Amino acid sequence: MKGNKELLKKQRAKFKSAFVNILEIPPDIALNLPRITMLGNLQLNIENHKGITEYSDSRIRIMVTRGYLDIGGNSLVLRSVQLDEIVINGEINEIKITITG
Repeated sequence: MKGNKELLKKQRAKFKSAFVNILEIPPDIALNLPRITMLGNLQLNIENHKGITEYSDSRIRIMVTRGYLDIGGNSLVLRSVQLDEIVINGEINEIKITITG
């Protein structure tokens, strides 16, 4: 049964991707993917997030559609937090993307 669920997930993902390509819809909008923009190593903008799960001045973890982002650095500050966008300032040394499903 579990194998069938995995197969269905893969087929659904392929269908969504093909649908997006046919209609020429930007994938981040159609598939609710995060859009990550980095300005040097001093500012990071993340759109389409699902919330913040960890916050300190050296590490921030943000949930996204299929996993989470870990941001590491020094003097990290949440400059702006909105429903659809987060802006982080500070010395950003590391960005790790983990896909969970």
